[in-house]
Amino acid sequence: MTQIGVAVVGTGFGQKVHIPGLQAHHRTEVVAVWNRDRAKAQSVADDCGATFASDSLTEILAQSTVQAVTLATPPFAHYEMAKEIIQAGKHLLLEKPVTLSVDEAKDLQKMAKAKSVVVVPDFEFRFIPEWQHFSELLSQGMVGKKRLIKIDWLASSRANPQRAWNWYAQKQMGGGALGSIGSHTFDYVNWLFGPAQSISATLSTSIAERPDPETGEMKAVDSDDVCAIALTLADGTLCQITLSAVSYAGRGHWIEVYGDKGTLVMGNASQTDYVNGFKVFFSEAGGEAQEMPTPKRLTFPRVYSDGRIAPFIRVVDHWTKCIETGQLSAPGMDEGVYAQLLMDLTHRSHEDKTQMSVPA
Repeated sequence: MTQIGVAVVGTGFGQKVHIPGLQAHHRTEVVAVWNRDRAKAQSVADDCGATFASDSLTEILAQSTVQAVTLATPPFAHYEMAKEIIQAGKHLLLEKPVTLSVDEAKDLQKMAKAKSVVVVPDFEFRFIPEWQHFSELLSQGMVGKKRLIKIDWLASSRANPQRAWNWYAQKQMGGGALGSIGSHTFDYVNWLFGPAQSISATLSTSIAERPDPETGEMKAVDSDDVCAIALTLADGTLCQITLSAVSYAGRGHWIEVYGDKGTLVMGNASQTDYVNGFKVFFSEAGGEAQEMPTPKRLTFPRVYSDGRIAPFIRVVDHWTKCIETGQLSAPGMDEGVYAQLLMDLTHRSHEDKTQMSVPA
């Protein structure tokens, strides 16, 4: 079975997670590295054994060894770079949020279909063992008729006001908590509970200035760092979502599902590892909550010091199987477009101070 030659475009998250994940998967080989700084690209390529490095995406895509690309640049660069990758006929594993608008996402989806290219967003929560177990328990009807879904994702990654100003601080560049963690949230709500019929949201910027990393001058922040979102799902269930990147000692990441038969809860209190540490609990009709151990068949064969690598390897496995079979399955660009639609509607709801209907 031949290897799929992959170029890694972007060397932040790309170097920390994409490269080791691709190296660990039996079907992929890292053959090229892109960075806007050619010397940095060469250094990373040397470290991982890639044979080509460049600051030119066109040069990367011209290499005969490159059949596929992982794109791990900041969100503002996704659309133009993804267009070039797809037009070159290369399969694409795309970091989230996939674009800056749903129109851009739909455009990539249309191009990928025309070029018979497989595009998969990195929605890795679908591939974490405890999440898969949680999904199975929901599908078994353990909670009965859902009455309320409550999601808290309260992190402290941006809580320090001295953290440097960069693209994350700029709304027009795709910065903010909504794009960073809300994109995941909208995808897994759709996966676990189904589509939404309406959305209402309020966003805030609680840290209004951050220091420029070069000059120390304080610069304005206009991206969100706290989001309060209310969804009404297509089945009528209310879903309350609170996201924060600025919560010191935040409770972490929790999903609570309340139904007429019982309550199902999954959570991870860690502020440093958002993959490992999840536990699932079930309480039947008001009884005491009991932990529901994850079946061994779902567990990772190996965990890594960076918890993000193990689920990323499963995303790569999903991607390569779609490439090999020519059969698309979730998560794909349908799911990327849908998450981007909900993010767009969240911004519009906040700006217009009104509830938005979600198109079918």
